[in-house]
Amino acid sequence: MKPNYPPLKIPVVKIIGLTGNIASGKSSVADMFEKLGAKIIDADRVARSVVEPQKPAWKEIVEKFGSGVLNSEGAVDREKLGEIVFNDDDKRCLLNDITHPKILEEIKELIESTRNEENRIVIIEAALIVEKGGWLREIVQSLIVVSANEESRIERLMERNGYTRDEALSRISSQMPSAEKEKHGDFIIDNSGSPEATKSQVLNIWKEISEAN
Repeated sequence: MKPNYPPLKIPVVKIIGLTGNIASGKSSVADMFEKLGAKIIDADRVARSVVEPQKPAWKEIVEKFGSGVLNSEGAVDREKLGEIVFNDDDKRCLLNDITHPKILEEIKELIESTRNEENRIVIIEAALIVEKGGWLREIVQSLIVVSANEESRIERLMERNGYTRDEALSRISSQMPSAEKEKHGDFIIDNSGSPEATKSQVLNIWKEISEAN
């Protein structure tokens, strides 16, 4: 049941960034905001869309990384590509240079599609808003950072992805430390505890961003 918060005072689109490190639970938080009435733009879903076969980004990836990154159906195999760029900063930057401009363009188009809708809050869920020069910061008005303690994230990765503890730690250590990422947030959600505790924080933030001019 949606809380009975007052509507926005003017018909505007508020664009909020939602980020967090691996296994912080930002997708679960995004679902909570969506149930409250936010329009969610999943940057990872957009990223999958822009590399569909024969699209410009797909062609550039095949050109730069070779056909070995494709699966049997000719689509980009994200796991294979991830293995290539995971420990290679140059190749990761190359991939970002190919995909980020196209992801950003599509996100802007999705935002524009809401311009005629009143009382709309758009939340862009993306792993990399703070990092990589803040490539999405130019379009978000404020930023929510979802955080969780390391042990919770390790357990989630082991359960969700089947990683060993060392593999989970390797993924976690490859990212910007959570404490550093939190410094860039306008709102921080601690998702280490129960779903109810997280929901309470989400409700408080929703009330604040809904009522702000």
